[in-house]
Amino acid sequence: MDKIIESLKELGFNTYEAKVYVALLKKYPATGYEVSKLANIPQSRTYDTLKVLCQKQYVTSTPDKPVMYSPIKPTELTKRYKRKVTSNIEFLEKHLPNVKEDYMEPIISINGDSEVHSKLVEIIKNAQKEIYLEVWSQDFKRLEQELLNAYNRNVEIRIVGYDRLQSRFGMVFEHPFAKKLENYFKGRVVIIAVDDKEAFYGKIPTNPSDSSGGIWTKNADIVFLIKELMIHDMLLLDIQHGMTEELMYKYGNGFKRLYDKVLGVNNIYRS
Repeated sequence: MDKIIESLKELGFNTYEAKVYVALLKKYPATGYEVSKLANIPQSRTYDTLKVLCQKQYVTSTPDKPVMYSPIKPTELTKRYKRKVTSNIEFLEKHLPNVKEDYMEPIISINGDSEVHSKLVEIIKNAQKEIYLEVWSQDFKRLEQELLNAYNRNVEIRIVGYDRLQSRFGMVFEHPFAKKLENYFKGRVVIIAVDDKEAFYGKIPTNPSDSSGGIWTKNADIVFLIKELMIHDMLLLDIQHGMTEELMYKYGNGFKRLYDKVLGVNNIYRS
């Protein structure tokens, strides 16, 4: 019963209104005195509350003496609230975006292992067309079922996979520098972008005593940058996989000369 009271309060009832309405459902028609006893609230507050509920048309009263009170049917009550909520949501969807035309989606920090995992699962569930993902094999396993569910609803999946990641679905571009990057970052990076609508960039620490964390956003510019980061990784990895002798000579095995050129001789990709 307490849960029903709390749910009614979520709809806008105060505590007394919720208790009176529930009491009337148990016995009606009823006098104010009877309602007071059933609801276990002071008699003076009961009559004030019944007056308010009558004004709101959630309760009806008779002109007789003593006055008898009856509640409207629960289905009618919930139907009214559904109409009211739907109408308000439609209004807000139409007018809220106009309050500030240059609204900028925020970048939100997500901290904690379970919070990061839950956000990743939520993002995957939101996917309708495509998922771009960079992930280590051990972290992929925790997301594999949700990713398979997305694949089965015809979502295209492309993955930069670290540490010999294997997948039964999607397209995997194997990254050869898993250990170097994990040592450098002291953790395993996980990156995801979905439908050009939302993205997450974070790290799962190697040290189990440390906590996972990252950023999540629907900011279109940041989502674009995160997706482009993964696309460029995929392009380089695919070229590297099919390198000709000429390219191997020019850029070095694993693009070592190219990394030296762009990042300098002290970059993490050097042996």
